[in-house]
Amino acid sequence: MKSTFSRSLSKKKVMSTDGMVIGTIRNIMVDLDSGQVDSLVVRPDAGFDATGYTVDGDRLMIPFEAVRDIRDYIVVDRYLSKQ
Repeated sequence: MKSTFSRSLSKKKVMSTDGMVIGTIRNIMVDLDSGQVDSLVVRPDAGFDATGYTVDGDRLMIPFEAVRDIRDYIVVDRYLSKQ
């Protein structure tokens, strides 16, 4: 995957590989020891069924390993993005 600045990810829409819009990225979690991105913090769209996802308050935590592509949308594997 190419390198990108975290600010370019701000407020991008997150979509699953099957074309469903999950929500909007709000933040990223980074492991301070390794410097690796751990997960994406996503505000789900209204009416999105968050069943099976890791939820922290009103935010979804999507593991970074689920990311498949970053362009106009951040595309995540729908199976890897769930718990």
